[in-house]
Amino acid sequence: MRHERTGDERGLTRDDGRRGFLKYAAGIAGAAAATGGLGSESAAVPVSRAAGSPPPGRSEDGRQLPPKEVPFHGLHQAGIVTPQQLFAGFAAFDVLVDDRAGLTRLLQKLTERSRVLAHGVKPLDERVATEPPTPDSLTVTLGVGASLFDNRFGLAGHKPRHLTRMPSFPHDRLDPARCHGDLSLQICAEHPDAVVHVLRDVSRQTQGMMRPRWRMDAFLNPSRPTGARRNFLGFKDGIVNPDTDSKAEMDQLIWVTSRSHEPEWAEGGSYQVLRLIRFHVESWDNVSVGRQEKVFGRHKASGAPLGGKRENDAPDYRDDPDGRTIPLDSHIRLANPRTPRTDKSRFLRRSYNYNLGFDRHGQSNLGLVFCGYQQDVERQFATVQRRLEHEPLTQFVTPRGGGYFFALPGVRDKDDWFGSRLLQSTR
Repeated sequence: MRHERTGDERGLTRDDGRRGFLKYAAGIAGAAAATGGLGSESAAVPVSRAAGSPPPGRSEDGRQLPPKEVPFHGLHQAGIVTPQQLFAGFAAFDVLVDDRAGLTRLLQKLTERSRVLAHGVKPLDERVATEPPTPDSLTVTLGVGASLFDNRFGLAGHKPRHLTRMPSFPHDRLDPARCHGDLSLQICAEHPDAVVHVLRDVSRQTQGMMRPRWRMDAFLNPSRPTGARRNFLGFKDGIVNPDTDSKAEMDQLIWVTSRSHEPEWAEGGSYQVLRLIRFHVESWDNVSVGRQEKVFGRHKASGAPLGGKRENDAPDYRDDPDGRTIPLDSHIRLANPRTPRTDKSRFLRRSYNYNLGFDRHGQSNLGLVFCGYQQDVERQFATVQRRLEHEPLTQFVTPRGGGYFFALPGVRDKDDWFGSRLLQSTR
């Protein structure tokens, strides 16, 4: 089982985190010193519950709740297979330090602040504190971009094999100001103010060492009524994902392992693909529900594949070779044909919705922060993206930004730090 599930897995209320963070809006600073060692597994504590109440570890709409405090130390970074929190912030940065010593200080500072904040935040002036710091299920996940592996830091030649600058695929309209970066930060929590506080803290603590390149705040929509979350096109999103409780599946699809032919320092990491995808909802809303369902290949209300009843029903393509039930060019059929040959192109989706109001033309500016984790970005995301090149959905969505990053291996203990093996093994 994955290390992120260590800790209290009992049912949590959303107010647990909000009280603490709102108390501390005046400022953020040091928290209790982090303890060392890898996170250890602990069984969920059985609790009695009233009839009709959600089971332990589940919200009322069936969402798997993250632990109240997500362990920071481990073989892999938190925030990848951690159950999705309700809110997220994605940001990319350009590194301003110009030598290896400066990069080391930056990565150690990011480690220090992430370790502290994972335990909760405290105000600068403890006299205003009336409650202990609240972790809010916070995770901070750090990735590195291809541009970091240049001549500035002596890292050229040590880049992960499949880490490149994200290309522009057909139908993309990428805004350079919203693409790429030396570093990526994914910050997730149960309340939006926690995400903002972490970004403020990190920006202050690393001032002059890195510069923001782009940022997108995002959130999960309600399940309505249960099951997978819905995107702003009204369909359930991320229904089919690899089994994060299966070590074999994670080692085959998500984590870089000793069999991945990657640099030794990269073992335990994962490739992160971020895509800022705008939805053209004005056009989409003029399409009949029946046509929308054929575009996706799923029933809009239930999320079930066309011809099915439940969202987790597997589409039977063998009994529908001509696409009479689920069109051959539907999103789910192209993305995951469910054949032995395409099985290894699956990856973990961890996407969120965004809403930026209206653009200057009065059109709704909303969409999806697509976030995917995988072992090999070329074998997985890029292969799937090429299969989707001519799908009908491209008429209604436009990727505008994002990037390819490599989520570093986890911080093992209190003496370890982000990227330590990379910098220590490439001296």
